[in-house]
Amino acid sequence: MPDKSEKYMKTVIAFANTQGGKLIIGIDDKTHRVVGVENDILFQLMDRIANAVSDSCVPQIIPDIEPRTVDGKTIIIVSIEPGKNRPYYLASKGKENGTYIRVAGTSRLAFPEKIKELEMEGARISWDELTCVGYFVSEEATEKLCYDIETFRKKAGMIDRSVKKEQLINWKILKQSDGEYLATNAYVLLTSDYFSFSKTQCAVFKGTDRAVFLDKREFTGPIYTQIEDAVEFVLRNIRLGATIDGLVRKEKYELPVEAIREMIINAHCHRNLLDESCIQVAIYDDRLEVTSPGGIIS
Repeated sequence: MPDKSEKYMKTVIAFANTQGGKLIIGIDDKTHRVVGVENDILFQLMDRIANAVSDSCVPQIIPDIEPRTVDGKTIIIVSIEPGKNRPYYLASKGKENGTYIRVAGTSRLAFPEKIKELEMEGARISWDELTCVGYFVSEEATEKLCYDIETFRKKAGMIDRSVKKEQLINWKILKQSDGEYLATNAYVLLTSDYFSFSKTQCAVFKGTDRAVFLDKREFTGPIYTQIEDAVEFVLRNIRLGATIDGLVRKEKYELPVEAIREMIINAHCHRNLLDESCIQVAIYDDRLEVTSPGGIIS
């Protein structure tokens, strides 16, 4: 255990601000060997951890602290659940300088845009459900969106259903106030290129780094058309092979089409919409990379 609780409180806070996690006391940090905790200080140490979490973290975090026996030795497991009252931060440093998140296997200080995202999560507010003030809801754009959704449902083999404005309201894509239709940010993303960050940049590079590019395209407009355009761009720029099975010629891309589409869809669906960066699709000689602003969805 560190002498100062602040060192591991950063991890506790980072766990609460993301997907949760466990702190294990009694494992050597370097060798990962079980060294255990002496039984005569076990409960004193558990109380010390509980008090440190309670005194150091704002809002209050309530960990689950329990002893467990491994290889005949006692360890302490501190379990932190994903928090609902985000952002959590060190009381001594305040929200701006004491909010931490998990990035890979480390606890990192959250940038202002991430803190804003955590605040929205804590307030149960979704950015795409917010009203886009001043954006005009046109009949033409709404009808096209409804038609495109119906068309996609048919292609996907889903139940044939007519999509109208009422359905868009139920899906929180549109809002209605005093008989007037209001656009949410989701409606704007699905009908236009209004937001400058809503675009997909695609490029083909020579070799295995970004030193020289061979082709470059930028797709804007409704995000579902961006996805289709990006998938087509990738398919045009990867190898297509063919095999003969009896009398039948079968063509196959070097990468599974379903996997390519899933990567690009996930990049759009799980991106941080408070980040001004855009989706990037990069094709190299040995790999395909899809980059999405933000971390893994929690």
